[in-house]
Amino acid sequence: MFRKTTAAVAGILVLALTSGCGGSSSGGSTATAGSSAAGGGGKAITLGFSQVGSESGWRAANTDSVKSAAAAAGVTLKFSDAQQKQENQIKAIRSFIQQKVDVISFSPVVTTGWDTVLKEAKDAKIPVILTDRSVEVSDPSLYVTLVGSDFTLEGTKAGTWVNTEFASAAGPVNIAELQGTTGSAPAIERKKGFFSVVTDPKFKLVASQTGDFTRAGGKQVMTAFLQAHKDINLLFAHNDDMALGAIEAIQAAGLTPGKDIKIISIDAVHDGMQALSDGKISHIVECSPLLGPQLMDTAKSVLSGATPEKWIKTNESEFTPAQAKAELPNRKY
Repeated sequence: MFRKTTAAVAGILVLALTSGCGGSSSGGSTATAGSSAAGGGGKAITLGFSQVGSESGWRAANTDSVKSAAAAAGVTLKFSDAQQKQENQIKAIRSFIQQKVDVISFSPVVTTGWDTVLKEAKDAKIPVILTDRSVEVSDPSLYVTLVGSDFTLEGTKAGTWVNTEFASAAGPVNIAELQGTTGSAPAIERKKGFFSVVTDPKFKLVASQTGDFTRAGGKQVMTAFLQAHKDINLLFAHNDDMALGAIEAIQAAGLTPGKDIKIISIDAVHDGMQALSDGKISHIVECSPLLGPQLMDTAKSVLSGATPEKWIKTNESEFTPAQAKAELPNRKY
């Protein structure tokens, strides 16, 4: 997702998406392929990676990207699935420290509560690279860099589309919001970005609750929304999977998604893009999960002695229904 890497990166990574989402918090998995990747001093790289879980199609594609990029780069990957529990992730990071891996990377379940374990990694002289999500720590030097999206900007883009779409509406425009996992960076920042621009008094937030980024959660929460509110005009879903679950609930209520209730979502995974091209979702802001190549580049760079930017961002797009139809044949996730 991110194209800004330093000149110290040696070699060119080949992106080869394969299936292989998995691992568990109890044991994890190890994968190595290709010739050995080398950091500073020609030493082969071992990277410990703790994934949030497998809550969505986006996350499965993210896991695939990390695993296949490690294989292509010859990096030994020790992979652990936290199953959306912070305690599992902290346990995995401590295990990586005990195994003396060269680099630790993880996509944080939530933003807070990391100071102690990251201090342990720093004391062990193991650099930490965040992926996808940020953390709030007392000492920024506890991690080297973040390879991840600008979630606030994604929310702002979604809100800007809403302002344009409902520009001629006299109001009220009743909004329901399906939030991501409580306490997670994307949930906090997408909401912040969205409501920083959706400020006209005609917009009314009538319902807001977490769906935990899952399709099942989106369906369950949207069903409850529709039972309590008969006049929802717009749904803001923090990701496509929750939007897809909400579509099922809207249809079960005898309403037409995209017509009776317009839907704005974030991610642009294949199923979401299909729903967009079918007119069930009205607009999607992209958040690419293909972080693996940038992560491997950054790990090599750090081990070679380079200092990357504190936040390596990506350039991401937006899609209308017509654009989704054109893009679908090329979608890799």
